[in-house]
Amino acid sequence: MSEAEPPPAMEEEKLQQLRSKATELLLREEWRESIQAYSHFITLCQTHIANTTHDPNHLSKLQKSLCLAFSNRAEARSRLKDFSEALRDCDEALKMESTHFKTLICKGKLLLNLDKYSKALDCFKIAIQDPQANANSETLNGYLEKCKKLEFLSKSGAFDISDWVLNGFRGKSPDLAEYIGAVEIKTSDISGRGLFATRNIDIGTPFLVTKAIATERGILPQNTDSSESVQLVMWKNFIDKVVEASSISKKTHHLICKLSTGENNEALEVPDINLFRPEVGERIFSNENLEMGRMLSILDVNSLVEDAISAKVLGKNSDYYGIGLWLLASFVNHSCNPNAKRLHIGDHVIVHASRDIKAGEEVTCAYFDVLLPLSKRKQMATNWGFSCNCKRCRVEEGVCWKQDTREIEIGIERGVDLGGVIYRLEEGMRRWMVRGKGKGYLRASFWGAYAEVFESDKLIRRWGRRIPAMEAVVDSVVDAVGSDERILKVFMEGVKRNGGGGKLVEMERAMQLGRGVYGKVMKKQAMRNLLELTGMNEQS
Repeated sequence: MSEAEPPPAMEEEKLQQLRSKATELLLREEWRESIQAYSHFITLCQTHIANTTHDPNHLSKLQKSLCLAFSNRAEARSRLKDFSEALRDCDEALKMESTHFKTLICKGKLLLNLDKYSKALDCFKIAIQDPQANANSETLNGYLEKCKKLEFLSKSGAFDISDWVLNGFRGKSPDLAEYIGAVEIKTSDISGRGLFATRNIDIGTPFLVTKAIATERGILPQNTDSSESVQLVMWKNFIDKVVEASSISKKTHHLICKLSTGENNEALEVPDINLFRPEVGERIFSNENLEMGRMLSILDVNSLVEDAISAKVLGKNSDYYGIGLWLLASFVNHSCNPNAKRLHIGDHVIVHASRDIKAGEEVTCAYFDVLLPLSKRKQMATNWGFSCNCKRCRVEEGVCWKQDTREIEIGIERGVDLGGVIYRLEEGMRRWMVRGKGKGYLRASFWGAYAEVFESDKLIRRWGRRIPAMEAVVDSVVDAVGSDERILKVFMEGVKRNGGGGKLVEMERAMQLGRGVYGKVMKKQAMRNLLELTGMNEQS
């Protein structure tokens, strides 16, 4: 057969059979098999196009088939989350037909998944001009509005989950955009690298919103042994998901390689925070070797548990357990006087200021419960594999009252009169001339005792005039260690008990505390609803 001759009927039939087989596999959602079939069809079709030089009609027919094959293979690859290869297929299809409706929709959805909202918007704008869009106008307009909204959020950080909160967390969790606010990565005095504020950040302000590379979630059984077994299975599934995500994206693989293994942190490179932005594509990253042992160390150090004390998971049951890897959030170090909290919504984590953060200050979260005495915090840090040397720990450790506070701690454990315990601690701080945040640190260490007293009418009647007012204690603790739901709960119960003239001022203060716990991500009515829930439900 000469080059000028069309493929013989047998070859035409083979192409037709391949195309039918690939389409059938796609419809049956057998993604990997359909990709193989389309790849075979594409190779064969490209060969025929190269050999067809004198028949414009036949050439046009082959090119249309090839365009559709690339588009369908892109669809299958997107279902396997191989977004980079799927995008390449879309681009190949659009080279042949720049306004191919199905490909534009597929590419727009891919770009949306990759958080490239502006480019996705461009695809949907072209697609909606196609006559085929009439039958899909509602869906397409939905994509257009979603892209515009997410593009705005990614630039402004003006997140609002009010409707979802007011609806009792029912239905799909709200759409969130990738957002990097006024923070940068720098060498940390705490450990390795850390996130630092580039300008002043007010309490409640979100400065990082990012989607997980992978998550694994479930409801834990009440039985301890069963619960541990379930967690082990979840951990294995989670590792598999991260490995898969790393294998199909050079960018993801590269950024995971930048995370700490927990060893030799001082020698680690400080990556440019812009590498974590969605706008940065795959092409600038090269393949790096990442052995499984190192991968496991990275995940052990950097994975976040969604039910951790520093996090709030909205819309989930109390026995819910989740683990995930959020790359940029992994750079946030621990402190026992943290200034930030995490809020988990869907696959996203929102990191916001739990108290005011000054420009140049390192952003820190609590890896464990910091409303505990120094001795217990030390043990928890040891369990985590590090020793905390934050300002609060140094203050509590380096002064003369350490033995006295230990005696107070023992008294609490033995169930002595908690009002007397607080009175003794407050008198001790007066004798020791503890001022400013030092008071807040110690009150935070014995918050459990303060909370029980403030929640007991009997103890308040007995000790109320000899210990500080609840509002003063709350203010000093929040100033020292940031907002916490348990502190907010005690404050809300106090507001309900008072119910008098100062209620408006107290409610405004409660709103401020609520913003520290949940962030400035909802309107006042939604925050009031959460505050009411906080007053009714004690955190476990």
